[in-house]
Amino acid sequence: MVGEQVLLKVSPMKGVMRFGNMGKINPRFIGPFKILNHVGDVAYELALPLGLSGVHTVFYVSMLKRYHGDGSFIIYWDFVLFDENFSYKEEPIVILDREVRKLRSKEIASVKFQWKNHPIEEAT
Repeated sequence: MVGEQVLLKVSPMKGVMRFGNMGKINPRFIGPFKILNHVGDVAYELALPLGLSGVHTVFYVSMLKRYHGDGSFIIYWDFVLFDENFSYKEEPIVILDREVRKLRSKEIASVKFQWKNHPIEEAT
């Protein structure tokens, strides 16, 4: 419906609008963005910020997801510095924990990082 907020799906393909390149932990959706207008049968026009001025504002329904207000899975565009390809680099900022796991014949070191532009709850 016009006036609701939605999340915008980020393409997982290389060369297409992409907001990270970290393999399996790529963000899937960004937003939320407000719906301005219903265009055709299956397309909507979104209110995109100035930081995304190079992106077309009309998207098919398949690229949108209803926003429910739980902000745990959203990357907010205003905290992320994009380059000219609308991508950014994930950078660790703090080491939160270290652990050494001992197997039969070897030891595996694990380090838990807090990533830039993500809260502590999303540390990996």
